Amino acid sequence: MLATRVFSLVGKRAISTSVCVRAHESVVKSEDFTLPAYVDRRDYPLPDVAHVKHLSASQKALKEKEKASWSSLSMDEKVELYRIKFKESFAEMNRRSNEWKTVVGTAMFFIDITALIIMWEKLYVYGPLPQTFDKEWVAMQTKRMLDMKVNPIQGLASKWDYEKNEWKK
Repeated sequence: MLATRVFSLVGKRAISTSVCVRAHESVVKSEDFTLPAYVDRRDYPLPDVAHVKHLSASQKALKEKEKASWSSLSMDEKVELYRIKFKESFAEMNRRSNEWKTVVGTAMFFIDITALIIMWEKLYVYGPLPQTFDKEWVAMQTKRMLDMKVNPIQGLASKWDYEKNEWKK
């Protein structure tokens, strides 16, 4: 029973999404991604298609006027023709953005949260340091290792002068 229902839902889903998308009781065609698309990129300066796909009546008239001599076009008409083909100029693409501020601010926010968590852990999670970290304990341990002559060739005992009872210079 459950398997039949699942397979029927999956089948309906596959059929409905493979050809078109259903939305608000009407059929909406999905975009075909196999066709060339418009992109504004510095490394790809001439996109495959124009920025404006569906021209208005004034834009169509301007495109007809473009076929004649360009000296008869005004500067505003030339800019409008450029905007039909391209969304941004190179100067607009190369313009610096303030995105770095957002990135640095977000990184600093997470670093601050991490620092607060670490401080909270040091206060409430971790206990006191063990006695083996005390200076007296380390001194006693070092003295014991020297008395046992641990690693006398290249280690700690090789750097201790047993006759003068001090570190070799």
